[in-house]
Amino acid sequence: MKKYILLSSVATALLCFSSCEDFLDTLPDNRAEVNTEEKITSLLVSAYPGAYPVAMFEMASDNTADNGSLYDVETQATEQAYLWQDIDADTDQDCPQGLWDECYTAIGAANQALQSIEELGNPESLNPQKGEALICRAYAHFILVNTFCQAYNPGTAADQLGIPYMTEPETTVSPTYSRGTLAETYQKIDADIQAALPLIDDNLYTVPKYHFNMKAAYAFAARFYLFYVQEDKSNYEKVIEYANKVLGSNMQESLRSYSELTVYTDPDNIGDAYIDASNPANLLITTVYSSWPYIYGPWNLNLRYGMNRSVCEGETFLANAPWGTNIAFRRMIYNPEQKINFPKYMMYFEYTDKVNGIGYRHAVIVPFSTNETLLCRAEAYVMKAQPDYTSATADLNSWASCITMSGTSNLTESQIEDFYNGIDYTPVPLTSDGARTVKKYLNPIFPFADVKQENFIHCILHARRMECIHDGSRWLDIKRYNIEISHNREGLDPDVLKANDLRRAIQLPQDVINAGLEANPR
Repeated sequence: MKKYILLSSVATALLCFSSCEDFLDTLPDNRAEVNTEEKITSLLVSAYPGAYPVAMFEMASDNTADNGSLYDVETQATEQAYLWQDIDADTDQDCPQGLWDECYTAIGAANQALQSIEELGNPESLNPQKGEALICRAYAHFILVNTFCQAYNPGTAADQLGIPYMTEPETTVSPTYSRGTLAETYQKIDADIQAALPLIDDNLYTVPKYHFNMKAAYAFAARFYLFYVQEDKSNYEKVIEYANKVLGSNMQESLRSYSELTVYTDPDNIGDAYIDASNPANLLITTVYSSWPYIYGPWNLNLRYGMNRSVCEGETFLANAPWGTNIAFRRMIYNPEQKINFPKYMMYFEYTDKVNGIGYRHAVIVPFSTNETLLCRAEAYVMKAQPDYTSATADLNSWASCITMSGTSNLTESQIEDFYNGIDYTPVPLTSDGARTVKKYLNPIFPFADVKQENFIHCILHARRMECIHDGSRWLDIKRYNIEISHNREGLDPDVLKANDLRRAIQLPQDVINAGLEANPR
């Protein structure tokens, strides 16, 4: 179906190694022969996608507002994502085409590694590489399915479109693919994760934080099973089990303390400290091609769409919260007021021509952290068949102690209930910025057992929004809980993203559709 369907061929996956000819033999069809443990290990460096949909996700979420035509727009894709339009720009990795290409290229590298291991007889010595390849394949498909498909719902997943799940390298010129169902895609991710986890071995890596080390793999598993909801709620127990493996018995020592970042006065220093590989909170660190640090960061560009003061005061950093207002974020947020931000991700520019200022924009991101895994566990405690509010409250206090300047938190169950009972839902459509609150209308897969359960989820989603600010996770929470939000638009009525809105699944790249893969319905 042409190269635009899947860029996961062996040749594509191995182009990354064109500079490694000293140990890669070239076959007649210009592919590299991967036939040693060293080559397989090296190939897996390319099994991590060079793109992540953070810009699309943040623009589509309720973290962003329209500041009006007086201000500039960085890219067409930025505006289209905010307006929940099909993104037809294909200029960089912040667009659907770039994400699609990068993810399937990473999948191709993982599949080639797995095939090479098989051809070598599946020796036990290559189990760590096999585990890394499997978990990388699952992760890239997880990114794709959460971008281009609806959120998983066990009642509808068998009828929803999935994405092509690649388990072998491409070897033909015009292969034919189908998207399959959402249920099938999640089942295959599940199988890869379960096969990978027993094989992961941290001894394989010189710098484990740049690979799916054991804790990062279990953190991914915890998040996946939080998303992979089952009718009997059994997967919530898996979330707790895997999060426990990440957090261990001395959990507080591994969490990120945001007050420690307040010693820095320069945004660059905060960003460098946030992604520091020596910080135990950072479980996986990856580099992606992206303009996102420029788009959301503390610069006077792309001021048209951003987390402006009304969003910040009503819903994020400056909003009232059950853990109080003396929090570290307030010491580190930067203006301009059209896009107030916490500078967790900074831009790293790779020059290819310094004279003409030409090169590539890079961001270093933290896809998995102990803080976020802790909040996954807290949510699982609340949503499992028999809710455990005591454990959920303990986790919320552990997290809140990381963001308060005092380093402590003494929330009680009743305080959490009272706080969210005492505020109004944000109206939909939003007709006044002053009506913004941290409480949104939720439409969960399973109806809440009572108001207490709902209020705890409001608290956890509130905490997740703070913890995961600027990294795209808010959009995934909006999808998972079918949260109705509205975007203001200059000169027009607010646009409402309703529950089960088809626009919650970002449209496939146009070239992929043109090549024959079924488009998302609109």
